[in-house]
Amino acid sequence: PESAEKIRSLMFTFEDLAKLDPASIQTLIRAVDKEKLPPALKGATETIRDLFFSNMSERAAKIMKEDMAAMGPVRLKEVEEAQQYIVNVAKDLEARGEITIASGEGEDELIY
Repeated sequence: PESAEKIRSLMFTFEDLAKLDPASIQTLIRAVDKEKLPPALKGATETIRDLFFSNMSERAAKIMKEDMAAMGPVRLKEVEEAQQYIVNVAKDLEARGEITIASGEGEDELIY
C-alpha cells in the first residue's frame, strides 16, 4: 500500500491540470505548441475545457472552439499524445519554477 501511494503521488495526469491556478494555466497555454491544444482539449472533460477557455481571451477561446469543431473525429491515440505533451510541458515549467502544481495536500493551497 505504501508503494502504491508513492506511485500515485508521482503520477500526474492531464486531469490534474485542474489543480493549477489561473496564472499557471495562462503560463502553460503560452508555453504549449498551439497545434497540440485542440486535440488535447477535444478529449478532455468539460471541466478542463472550461478551465482552459476561461483563461484565454474571448477571441482565442472562440477560435479554439471553432478549430476543435472543424477537426471532426480524432483518434484516441492522438488525444492521449497531445495531452501527455501538455502534461510534460507543465512538469517542465514546474521544474523551472514558472508554475506551481498543487499536490492537493493543503500545504500547496493558495490563499487569495
